[in-house]
Amino acid sequence: MFSLKKLIGGEEVFFELLEKSAEEARESVDLLVRLLAKPEAGSLDDFALLRKKDKRITEEISERLTTTFVTPLEREDIEALSNALYKIPKTLEKFGERLLLCPERVRKVDFSRQAGLLLKAADVVLVMVRALRSSPDLEKVKEQNDRLQYLEGEADKLVVELLRDLYAGEKDAVSVIALKDLYDLLEKVIDRCRD
Repeated sequence: MFSLKKLIGGEEVFFELLEKSAEEARESVDLLVRLLAKPEAGSLDDFALLRKKDKRITEEISERLTTTFVTPLEREDIEALSNALYKIPKTLEKFGERLLLCPERVRKVDFSRQAGLLLKAADVVLVMVRALRSSPDLEKVKEQNDRLQYLEGEADKLVVELLRDLYAGEKDAVSVIALKDLYDLLEKVIDRCRD
C-alpha cells in the first residue's frame, strides 16, 4: 500500500536537506580556515568525511525528487542547488589535497584574504538557503544575491592581483604552477557559492 503523504511529499524535507547541505558547505570553509592556520597539522580526513556526508545528503535529495510528486520548488532548481552546494566541500577537499602535496612551496603564502571572502560567501549562501523555507522577500533575496556578486567580484580582483605577483618572476616554475592551481580552486569555490 502506498503512502499519499510520501507521493505528495513533505515540503519541509527538501528545505531541511538543502539547509543541511549549506551547513556542510559552511563547515568545509571552516575546515579550510583551520587548515590554512596550521597546515603542518593538516589532515584531509575531516574534509573527506564532510564531503561524504554532503554526498549522502545530495543523493537523498535526488532520490526524494524521483519519488515525490509535489515539491516546494521546481525539481530542476532543487537539484541544481543541491549540486552546487555539494561542489563546495568537494572543491575545498581538492584544495586541501593540493596544499598538502607541496607544503614547502606554499608555506609562506597568505591565503587569508581568499579565506575571508569564502567565509562571507558561505555565510550568505547559508542565509539564502535557510530563507527558502519561508518564501523570502524578493528585495532581501536580491540584496543577498548582490552581496554574493560583490564578493565574487572581489575574489576575481584578488586573483588577478595574486597572478600578477605570481607572474612577476620571483618564484620558480613549479611554485608558480602549484600556486596558480590553488588560486584557481579557491576562485571556483567562490563561484560555486555564487551559483
